[in-house]
Order: sequence, then structure tokens, then C-alpha cells
Amino acid sequence: MAKARNGRNRRSDGVWDPLKNSSSDRKEAAVVPKTPQSESPSYRLAYADDDFMCREELRPVRLQLELLKTEMILTEKGIKSTIVMFGGARIPAPGAAAWAARNETQRRNLEAASVYYEEARKFARLCAEHAARYAHQEYVVMTGGGPGVMEAGNRGAAELDAPSIGLNIVLPHEQAPNPYVTPDLSFNFHYFAIRKMHFLMRAKAITIFPGGFGTLDEFFEAVTLIQTKRMAPIPLILFGEAFWRKIVNFDALAEFGTIAPDDLKLLNFVETAEQAWKIIADHYDH
Repeated sequence: MAKARNGRNRRSDGVWDPLKNSSSDRKEAAVVPKTPQSESPSYRLAYADDDFMCREELRPVRLQLELLKTEMILTEKGIKSTIVMFGGARIPAPGAAAWAARNETQRRNLEAASVYYEEARKFARLCAEHAARYAHQEYVVMTGGGPGVMEAGNRGAAELDAPSIGLNIVLPHEQAPNPYVTPDLSFNFHYFAIRKMHFLMRAKAITIFPGGFGTLDEFFEAVTLIQTKRMAPIPLILFGEAFWRKIVNFDALAEFGTIAPDDLKLLNFVETAEQAWKIIADHYDH
């Protein structure tokens, strides 16, 4: 009887597995003689068949894969908790041009908003300094992986040689992750819903900087989950009180009765990175 080669039947986690490895089968299937039968789409291994995996009937499988891949990698990297940073992709770094501006008013607004890029960068540095006490397994910066405020968050962590996570999504713009995301913690998504789950699954705090529809979507999902007690009451911190009170009339919602007055206590408004970190530190008694 042929003996198993040393290590051949050990999985990556060290568990003994006498069954044939799917990766090796995929490689062997790729070099079979080319015949009408072997070149037929029906002959492809199901898990290695991109066309099959993209069929509408496979949507539940793709949803599961997007949830599982990121979860497995974060677990393997030892990431236990995160600090999430939401914010506008169109906010430039100080001194940089407002590339998204379509008129002079937008240019002035976006360039003035560069103060939030800088505060996001400073805040991420504070997170990274604290994360170092936990071997960068706790309080790890997590952003949407794109430009603007997201870039500032990953940049601040990178400046202290700290890892940071980027959760990109396939869009007409922002196709590539910003260069400050830790490469092996850079993820790409098709489904917004699964991406938002990963933002929240390890979050110890959520910070929201000025932004557009995407930022509003992320903010309202988080605050709804906390309001309805579907999520622990972690710090929810909004940078730029004047911006947020102009965009969303929170007090009017409470006055009308569509939210409870106590729901307003879920919101923490700050202007600086230091103020934001103090809220987190006080919440967790650091």
C-alpha cells in the first residue's frame, strides 16, 4: 500500500485529512488532455467554474462566501476588535485639490472639509498607539478602503507601522484600495449587506465623519441596530456637529415622536481626534 507523503495529508490547520485536496484536484483538472468532452463547460469542477459560480441561482452561496472569506482571514490574522471609520471619499487631504467638486461652492466646501481628513488621520494614529498594547489585535482601524476620510484612517495607522483593514466594494469609481491599507487585510466585496456586517461584527466604536449617501447609509444602519438593541451600545461618534445637525435634524425626529428623546443620547458629537478617543477610553475604562 502506498504511504502518504510527509505533510500531504495535513490541512493548513494541522488536522489530519486522508481525503484528496481540492486545490490539487483543480491543478490536475487543468492539465487533462483537451478533448470535446474535457473542454465542455459541464466538465469543469463546480468550485473552479467562474461562470457557474456567477449564476443567479448561486447567489446564496456567494453571500456565504463573502461573509466567510473575510471572517476566516481576520480570525487567522488574530484581529479581535476594530475601530470603524466611516466618512466621505470626496474629502481631500489638506492642500490637495477637491477632485470631486463640480462648481466653486463645492470646491470651497470640500477643501474646507480637509480638516476632517487631518482629524481622521490623527484619530487613526491614536487608535494605532493603543492597539500596540494589544499586539495590534484589538482596536484595529477599519475603513471602507477608498480615498478621502477612508484613506486618512489607513494612512494614520500606517504612519505608526500598524496594520489596518480596508473593506472595498466594486463601484464605478474607487475601484482600487488606497495605498495605506495593509495588503493582506485588504478585501473587496460585491454585496453591500455583507460588507456592512463585517464593519460591525468586531466594532468597539464607530466614528462617522462628514460624507454622502454611503456614509449616511452606514451611520443609520449602525444607529438603528444600537437603538433596537440588536447590537451592543458601543460609542457612536460623529465628527463635525455643525455638519451633522444641518444634514439631519435629530431634534425634530424626537420632537415629532418618530424616535424617543433618549435615542439622542446614542450620539456623541466631537470636533477633534482627542475628544473622540476620550469617549472610547472612558467607555472601556482605559
